[in-house]
Amino acid sequence: MAFVLDELALGDRVHAEIDRICTWLRDTVLGRLRRRGAVLGISGGIDSSVVAALCARAFGKERVLGLFMNEGETAGDTARLARVITDHLGIATANEDISPILVAAGCYARRDAAIRSVVPRYGDDWKCKLVLPSVLDGDRYRIFSIVVRAPDGEQLSARLTPAAYLEVVAATNFKQRTRKMLEFFHADRLVYAVAGTPNRLEYDQGFFVKNGDGAADVKPIAHLYKTQVYELAAALGIPEEIRARPPTTDTYSLPQTQEEFYFSLPYRAMDACLYARDHDVSTGELAAALGLTAEQIERVYRDIDAKRAAARYLHAAPLTLAAP
Repeated sequence: MAFVLDELALGDRVHAEIDRICTWLRDTVLGRLRRRGAVLGISGGIDSSVVAALCARAFGKERVLGLFMNEGETAGDTARLARVITDHLGIATANEDISPILVAAGCYARRDAAIRSVVPRYGDDWKCKLVLPSVLDGDRYRIFSIVVRAPDGEQLSARLTPAAYLEVVAATNFKQRTRKMLEFFHADRLVYAVAGTPNRLEYDQGFFVKNGDGAADVKPIAHLYKTQVYELAAALGIPEEIRARPPTTDTYSLPQTQEEFYFSLPYRAMDACLYARDHDVSTGELAAALGLTAEQIERVYRDIDAKRAAARYLHAAPLTLAAP
């Protein structure tokens, strides 16, 4: 993997890249969009921390607002680490508890009803997460399963029907769309731009909710691989405990990695595969570097292509009919 990651590494160029992004942010937000600063959701993760730091550097810390938008199923570390980065940067913050909105919209009730269609015992005090079989395990059709945990610690797993899966995802998407609604509220009142936080891996592979976390006025790190985001984090002085935190979804009530929910491999390997797919690196060469087989790399490549095809809908702007 080293030969690919060496190609990705910014190395001595990292500070020039930070300056380039900050110049683009100022030109775009202050010039083209005619906004005064930036607002963004703060999760305590690496991506939102880096975007917050870039915005503070581009506009000044007094013109950045970080939003804490927790709900009843937010991971315990999220609130603490979100406060760590905003205190470190010295930016203004606002706290928005989104639980009442989610309850009113039926987020939890709709999701739980879909889960009970395959796990009838599932109750209000249970916890859950979605998992997807690894693409490395074979060419079989990959079907999402729901993992649930009872209050007494009993854990069960059940395959979701297509209808149940779609309803679980649709209900859960209320979380991202509610957060984005509040980001635009604060942006409107402050005449700020909404800064999005997807990195290149997430943006390319459609790991976002349309009109949810996929909505933003600017996306300053969407061109950067996740490994490059970590390089920026070190150069920007992001606290070590944030840089050491494993990437998570923080969407379901059970702890969940991005790998088990969406991506086939840890982010460093996925970055390598994405880069290799775009630069005609042979499956054999990449397989040897990653310690996998050529057949497994072929499956990862097919998965990348399939996700890109599905992401076209997520990336698409509203469609209109041309005037006659």
